[in-house]
Amino acid sequence: MSATVSAVLNTLDEERRLPYALRSVAPWVDEIVVVDMQSTDRTREVARAFGATVATHPRTGFVEPARAFACAQARCDWILVLDADEIVPPALARRLRRVAASDEADVVRVPRINHIFAAPVLHSGWNPERDLQTRFWKKDAVTQPEGIHGHAAPRAAMRVLDLPARDGECLVHLSHADVSAFVAKLDAYTSVEAAQAFARGERPSAVRALRAAAREWLARYVRHGGWRDGWRGFHLSLLMAGYRLTAAAKLAERWDVGGRGVAEARYAAVAESILGGFATFASDDRPAAAPLADAETGSSDGER
Repeated sequence: MSATVSAVLNTLDEERRLPYALRSVAPWVDEIVVVDMQSTDRTREVARAFGATVATHPRTGFVEPARAFACAQARCDWILVLDADEIVPPALARRLRRVAASDEADVVRVPRINHIFAAPVLHSGWNPERDLQTRFWKKDAVTQPEGIHGHAAPRAAMRVLDLPARDGECLVHLSHADVSAFVAKLDAYTSVEAAQAFARGERPSAVRALRAAAREWLARYVRHGGWRDGWRGFHLSLLMAGYRLTAAAKLAERWDVGGRGVAEARYAAVAESILGGFATFASDDRPAAAPLADAETGSSDGER
């Protein structure tokens, strides 16, 4: 009997791009599982139109907990994990099918080409040969991460195959279409990172934050050749350095303030302390009212 494959996707308001992902797996997988995180658009209807089994998971702010749940729903011999904004080219599909049929590996790491700001970014830390994604494995061959940006980890003694970054055999990631989308994701992810660091008891450090930002920029722009990506590489390297600074700022904020609710309560107290002075505001504190101008002539009573 040939090995069977489940495609597993997590979604949140992805009705526009999800059809591309599903069209790239529907011809060759045996099962499609979509776990939706309470979308407000037609994401679930789109998934069902492709014959997917659809389940729901609460929103968590990052995908890892929902991804572990989604993989647990898969019933086939092999699992392919795909983001809703990713596409599997035909050549890659054939390669993965051969791996499953030949039993040459238990876990496969797949190179990925990232399109950011409407063009492929081939350097800046998103180099396809460097951006190897653990996305194809035998059921129960990996352990799932719990923290943000975590990766599935092969279990002991599992055979891992790294696919080379050949034309047509890379995942295609249609990532952030513009800077606004990138910054919005940066804001969301740094909030999660700060919350997790706070839960670990990690203390903020201005020196550590500056060092992390500097290392990020140097790694992306210099070591990983961000300069070769033109304006995208320059600004992406800066934005990722800003990511480190933003996460550090949010951690410091948590230790000093505690959250937006505390800040709003403090602002309310400041406002009330100022406005409370009006309770003793006497009528003779008010300046004399200026004469009202006549609506028709524009003259005041004293000028008539």
